[in-house]
Amino acid sequence: MYEFAVTPAVTNIRRRGVEICEVAPESLGAEMELEAGDRIIKVNGRIVRDYLDFRFHTAGETDLTFEVRKKNGDDWELELERGEGEDFGISFEQIVPRQCANACIFCFCNGNPADARPSLFIKDEDIRLSFLYGNYTTLTSITEDEMRRIVEQRLSPQYVSVHATDLDVRAYLLGIDKQRADISAKLARLLNAGIEVHAQVVLCPGINDGEVLRKTIFDLAAEYPRITSVAIVPLGLTRYNTDRRLTAVTPEFCRDAIEQVNQIQKQLHAELGTNFALLGDDIYLRAGRPIPAKSHYGDYPQIEDGVGMVRSFVNEFNKITKRIERNGGLQHKSGTILTGTLFAPVLRKMVDKLNDRFGSRLVVEPVENGYFGGDVSVAGLLTGRDLLSARERISGEFVLIPRQMLKSDDEIMLDGMRLAEVAQEFGLPVHAVNLDQFASLLTRNN
Repeated sequence: MYEFAVTPAVTNIRRRGVEICEVAPESLGAEMELEAGDRIIKVNGRIVRDYLDFRFHTAGETDLTFEVRKKNGDDWELELERGEGEDFGISFEQIVPRQCANACIFCFCNGNPADARPSLFIKDEDIRLSFLYGNYTTLTSITEDEMRRIVEQRLSPQYVSVHATDLDVRAYLLGIDKQRADISAKLARLLNAGIEVHAQVVLCPGINDGEVLRKTIFDLAAEYPRITSVAIVPLGLTRYNTDRRLTAVTPEFCRDAIEQVNQIQKQLHAELGTNFALLGDDIYLRAGRPIPAKSHYGDYPQIEDGVGMVRSFVNEFNKITKRIERNGGLQHKSGTILTGTLFAPVLRKMVDKLNDRFGSRLVVEPVENGYFGGDVSVAGLLTGRDLLSARERISGEFVLIPRQMLKSDDEIMLDGMRLAEVAQEFGLPVHAVNLDQFASLLTRNN
């Protein structure tokens, strides 16, 4: 049950609150006569800035008062008695990212071509996105209000780009002064409040490697388990990165990094019972070294940063193979799987075994990244134009590409080309799939 009062619309109203983008039919939100375009301004007198605020202020509450600005400008006050755990059926607008105030010398935004989608030039530095999606922040420009919010709303874990605990090196990498680069007090405050932190190091040859890296790992490990892990991922350069302070990552550099971190991991595992410092998959692949076993990664704390993703994929692929066998095999399937040059050799071995086992004719073709160039070789950064460059090598009844090539909420690639356009150019169905979809697609109609 709810009651409401209406205040007439006024002009020049400043946009406040969080906008509703969808209300599910027959939901609590629909019963309250909320609509897409309405904005929730306050809950129980507390300001709502985004849907995280809404979720926090309504959690566990059964007696609620909403201040709502209708899309026509009227102000409503709704009093609601809500059943325990009852869902509102409301979807909200996406969070607009807070912008980064650093000038990182390795920032990937600096490596974008001029015609890249505008969204690729957004340098986000947002503790909300860190909590929600694992985006990394540097904490250099975090406000007091944001610090309080992390603690109050338990926005844990937080993912922090440390890069180096040596302040001179960190300031150099971030393009800021040492005072701003020093986040030790902020980090301690979060850790003391029970906020879990995962750290990241973007490894730049000649800058934060060697003894600087060793110091960074052990400084962070001193806070284990409050700092749960540190991911060490290699610098990536496109053809558009022209900063002379940066040196490209080489296979030899990757082999040296593996040797150094292996020794550190042995020591930390003996002391802490965990490897703690985990290298990105790119480093093993570029070095030509095997990917570590599942036990190496524990709970895969930073898999979204490409740390353990290949091992997880291989293990899941083996399970998928058994599932395919249960569903009748792939005897009549033929098609082309396009992926990045870095992962193609790994995937080809697995697919060749699949073909040998089931008599299918699936071909893995590596695709060079001509859009970004440089040493960019991962599948997720391939574009539509890159795919079209491989058209002469396409065979079979269909084409498969990794789902991560597309925008999360739309079938569009980094260069703005749509999946349907690529399919039209190939003259074949093109499916963007994850592993589960891969199995379902290949066993369909068997």
